[in-house]
Amino acid sequence: MSQLAAPAHERGIATLTLDSPANRNALSAGLVGELAEALGACADDDTVRAVVLTHTGNTFCAGADLTAPADPAAFVALMRQIVALPKPVVARVTGHVRAGGLGLLGACDISAAGPAASFALTESRLGLAPAVISMPLLPRIDPRAAARYYLTGERFDATEAARISLITLAADEDVDEALAPVLDGLRRAAPQGLRASKELVAASVLESFDQHAEDLIARSAALFASEEAREGMTAFLERRDPAWVW
Repeated sequence: MSQLAAPAHERGIATLTLDSPANRNALSAGLVGELAEALGACADDDTVRAVVLTHTGNTFCAGADLTAPADPAAFVALMRQIVALPKPVVARVTGHVRAGGLGLLGACDISAAGPAASFALTESRLGLAPAVISMPLLPRIDPRAAARYYLTGERFDATEAARISLITLAADEDVDEALAPVLDGLRRAAPQGLRASKELVAASVLESFDQHAEDLIARSAALFASEEAREGMTAFLERRDPAWVW
């Protein structure tokens, strides 16, 4: 069963919708593969000026699917694909974003979230770390905020996400209304201008992938295989505190 809704096209904007609300749009192997294929199709389609990435349900993305996880290398390739796509990718968020879902946001060029959105880097609470998602996140977000939220796993809202540059803008009410001038601007831009401009703003993020991907994939795999992570993930699935909580 597909975990991605059929793409929609309107005046040069292709919308890709994460559509697996039963598992909160978690990053399963299936979803990562489908999204990579759909993005590739958008890159090759001359009628697509930009891509909007959004979701069904009350969660944009809950992070890794602990029951059917994507291979870390495949998820890294997906994030890099978003960063390197020759067309802008815009995230539209109206719900919750956790862990690896923040990696998708970091990879997008522009992102907007509504008042019901919330964010958390929960990896440290599971005996893990935001390893591979650091490649799109750390070049873009405030360093002091990164230290706080990487270490504590605290939840924060869209206003705070915009303040620390995790997202581009926080909508007071209607996220579509907030995005309207952004999408209008993308429609008015020349394809060559968009492509060349994106190369400039994405260069430091791509450099992060090229320098650190191999090490961070290995580090992530080692953390997932650890005894502490097994306890953290088991506790999460059993809805209890892990053994280390005081």
